[in-house]
Amino acid sequence: MGIKSNLANKIELKPQHLQEVKPVKTTSYSDIDLNSWKDYPQIETGTWWEFATRAKGNGHSFDYHGNYIPQLAEQLFTRFTKENDIILDMFLGSGTSAIEALNMGRRCVGVELNPNVVKMVEDKFSPKDLVTGVRIINGDSASDEIKDKIDDTLELMRAKKAQFLVLHPPYDDIIKFSETKEDLSNCSSTDEFVELFGKVAQTGYDALEKGRFAALIIGDKYADSQLIPLGFMCMAKMQEAGFITKSIIVKNIEGNEKAKGKTANLWRYRALAGGFYIFKHEYVILFQKKK
Repeated sequence: MGIKSNLANKIELKPQHLQEVKPVKTTSYSDIDLNSWKDYPQIETGTWWEFATRAKGNGHSFDYHGNYIPQLAEQLFTRFTKENDIILDMFLGSGTSAIEALNMGRRCVGVELNPNVVKMVEDKFSPKDLVTGVRIINGDSASDEIKDKIDDTLELMRAKKAQFLVLHPPYDDIIKFSETKEDLSNCSSTDEFVELFGKVAQTGYDALEKGRFAALIIGDKYADSQLIPLGFMCMAKMQEAGFITKSIIVKNIEGNEKAKGKTANLWRYRALAGGFYIFKHEYVILFQKKK
């Protein structure tokens, strides 16, 4: 008994700096320490995401109708990127991806068609940020020329490929973002929209590092008294490009729409009269490029 007690005491009195410390355990695509996985309660791992309202501050503002909420960027970048990784956003819009990338110690390459929007987003960053952390390409994400522009921009950032891909296209013609004919919101038909989106998906696939992830943020639409499943149509184009589908996340949109309260009763009447249900969700569909 005496010997055992002495041994126990020696173990208990072992200096703290000599106690075993578990090494950090991460995946190849994230900085999350899997040995301390309980320390990340804020990270979603289920397929239903609910956010009461749009996050503001830290550079984010609701100055552009149709942009996705910053909480999505935070969730996705935490799960699927490492510090200094490059996020490629093929529909940059008001710059949510770029702002959150810098907030989290990542970098961003964004493609935006509208030169006025490009100028608005550039004004949100310092000249230094626009050299070291954020590069914005003014161009058509569905064009053949954009591929070389993305490659050249990645080279300027001393990278061959991006490490995460964001695709948040217009939801067909629901919101018109410009008068430019190349704008996907101005397509003459849903078939044309899906076909052009397929080109964007292929460009994104080619620019993404093998084994890394992509997120498609998309909703469906109603037209001609029927549901048009844009989400699944675009998912099919991602699969044609070569991606494997990992998850379909359903996210609420209540509380994130602009001025929806003024027309809520009208939409309820239309739903009852037309035999349909009002959209209260959109999709975050997660993909991975094969290793």
